[in-house]
Amino acid sequence: MLSVESIDLFYGAAQALRGVSLQAQPGQVTAVLGRNGVGKSSLLRAITGVQPIRSGRIVWKGADLAGLAPYDRARRGVAYVPQGREIFPLLTVKENLETGFAPLPRKERFVPDEIFDLFPVLKDMLHRRGGDLSGGQQQQLAIGRALVTRPSLLVLDEPTEGIQPSIIKDIGRAIDYLRQRGDMAILLVEQYFEWARDLCDTYAVMDRGQVVLAGSRGEMAESDVRRHLSV
Repeated sequence: MLSVESIDLFYGAAQALRGVSLQAQPGQVTAVLGRNGVGKSSLLRAITGVQPIRSGRIVWKGADLAGLAPYDRARRGVAYVPQGREIFPLLTVKENLETGFAPLPRKERFVPDEIFDLFPVLKDMLHRRGGDLSGGQQQQLAIGRALVTRPSLLVLDEPTEGIQPSIIKDIGRAIDYLRQRGDMAILLVEQYFEWARDLCDTYAVMDRGQVVLAGSRGEMAESDVRRHLSV
């Protein structure tokens, strides 16, 4: 289980996170919702080690991740798909996927067939450069690259941003499949409320660097959530 415990995060003198706590369980999707600029991406960067926290704890599988570099967290099963995808545009799809080999022991350095089952377009485009793919195809590639690392915690920052509806459905089906496997915790930040609502098991709503609402999907009062999502 992932347990984020009262973390504070600063960018210089500006405080981005204020006592944020959150949990994510294997076999479940946890959605983090909120307006732009409320700290959602900062929370994911803290969990993945991209941005250090000032105080609090981030515990994964019983171990405190504080002080561990992002690559050490990757070796512990944490995979991150950042906002904007950040694929390598001049590398082929195959080469982009193979960059996920870095945290793996040599015997596991292959691309699982499961990734091509989830995103068949990647198999058809293995030798095309990443920069030649559409935005939706690049998002599938970014998720596929994360899955190559064999994660037990998959962290996704706005996976539907700028994506056409058909690929949004494909990504939703892939996340649902990974959830049903039961061995992976999935944490995602999302602006598309209806998609996140239908997919998540638990949710947290952020405002001004704090979690202001949280619970299970069954307990969600949509009017309260939407109030914190409106501008």
